[in-house]
Amino acid sequence: MTITNPIPDPHPADDDLALEIADLERRLAAAKAKLTPKHTSLSLTPPPISTTANHFLLLLSDSALPLGSFAFSSGLESYLAHHKSNHHTRTTPSFTSFLPLSISSYASTTLPFALAAYRDPSTENLVRLDDALDATIICTVGRRASVAQGRALLSIWERSLAGALPGEKGDGLKGFSVILKASIAAGREDGEPPPASAHLAPLFGAIGRLAGLSLEQTAYVFMLGHVKALVSAAVRAGMFGPYQAQKTLAGETVQGLINAALAREWETPVEKAGQCVPVMDLWFGRHEVLYSRIFNS
Repeated sequence: MTITNPIPDPHPADDDLALEIADLERRLAAAKAKLTPKHTSLSLTPPPISTTANHFLLLLSDSALPLGSFAFSSGLESYLAHHKSNHHTRTTPSFTSFLPLSISSYASTTLPFALAAYRDPSTENLVRLDDALDATIICTVGRRASVAQGRALLSIWERSLAGALPGEKGDGLKGFSVILKASIAAGREDGEPPPASAHLAPLFGAIGRLAGLSLEQTAYVFMLGHVKALVSAAVRAGMFGPYQAQKTLAGETVQGLINAALAREWETPVEKAGQCVPVMDLWFGRHEVLYSRIFNS
């Protein structure tokens, strides 16, 4: 009788490993099957991404906001007229040279008033800030541009934005509007300035507060609106085209200039607000004596 010994499996662990892999794949497939319905339900019902504050942030930063700001070049047209190309040195007036000066000037003269109005949007404070800003702006052209845009913003608030906010808001602006309308209706024949002029900066700060924007958002949108108006004026003045305009707005240079201006003026009281680029007042003032012009300032 012959006894044969069974041949041992040379790789006994391979079968166990294959079974373990198959089991893991089965469990993975089962886990994926459980995950799929949840993923589908999330994609069908996305969470809301817009709050009231974010909504009004987009509205106030929209170029379509009818402030009339694009009718003004903020001194750019006068700057171009007084810096004719020099054929000997091959130099031309540059937007990149004008932009930092304009942002710095605008921030130092108006931003403290917007910040102060945000911190206290009462009627009494708005009237005080408006009167102080009116006395600070020594250039008639700049004053006219600020008042025109401020009154347009106040009209937008009364006719469009105030009714869209929940609850009763804006008592300070209501009181300011009453004083403004009364002063316009009465007129001043004694040569004294009116009690309210409606400059843009204080009104923008107050509306930013009432719309739920943070102080940082209000200040940034206020400065960005100035830059957007400047870039639009540069396009219409033929300095560059619309694609270069968007490149300028999206660039780090504009962001850096705005952030630097905000940091510099963040704690500046309105009593210390003033022109830090004196030549800007000259460009503003000389605008009305240009032989031809397409902007109001």
